Amino acid sequence: MSVVRFSRRLRSGLLAIWALLACPAGFAASPDWTVDRLMQSLSHQTSGQATFVERKYLAVLDQPVESSGELRFRAPDRLEKITLKPKPESLVLEGNTVTVNRGKKQYVVQLSDYREVAAFVDSIRATLVGDRATLERTYALHLAGNPDNWTLTLLPRDPRMAELVLRIDIKGSRAQLREIEIRQADGDRSVMEIAAVGAAQ
Repeated sequence: MSVVRFSRRLRSGLLAIWALLACPAGFAASPDWTVDRLMQSLSHQTSGQATFVERKYLAVLDQPVESSGELRFRAPDRLEKITLKPKPESLVLEGNTVTVNRGKKQYVVQLSDYREVAAFVDSIRATLVGDRATLERTYALHLAGNPDNWTLTLLPRDPRMAELVLRIDIKGSRAQLREIEIRQADGDRSVMEIAAVGAAQ
């Protein structure tokens, strides 16, 4: 696997995991909901699990590429994206180590060697501990809609990150996360439908 392809796969996997963690069970877009309250909720989350169906729309293909599987998180820093279809694959981030298993091949790298991905991981970890200051150094946050139909949009502040990702839209209804759309700067995008299967605190 080339460095470029691995980097893209790593970014995609980490963003998917981040999306699982970005919306705790009590999230709703109401007038009294604030970023501080969101951060407080996130700081108490210690684990989560969901199923996903992801469709990637690539400029070089006429039809989207579909995959499905599970997302998992276990405190303090273990994050997993387990793809079951069309081919089994796992991406695990623990500490500074990233492990990708594809078929009989395993790739193990140190996250610090992929500087272009580091901002994503910093955002994940800032979200886990409810660190608003660190999160807002990376993204501008915009919340719209109502409790039945809300959207949380993240816009990269860092020009280097904006060269990779234009925006992330997280949609839901009441406490149910429904969809995450990631728009990349190169014109490609992915849409992930998520269904929570259990969480513990």
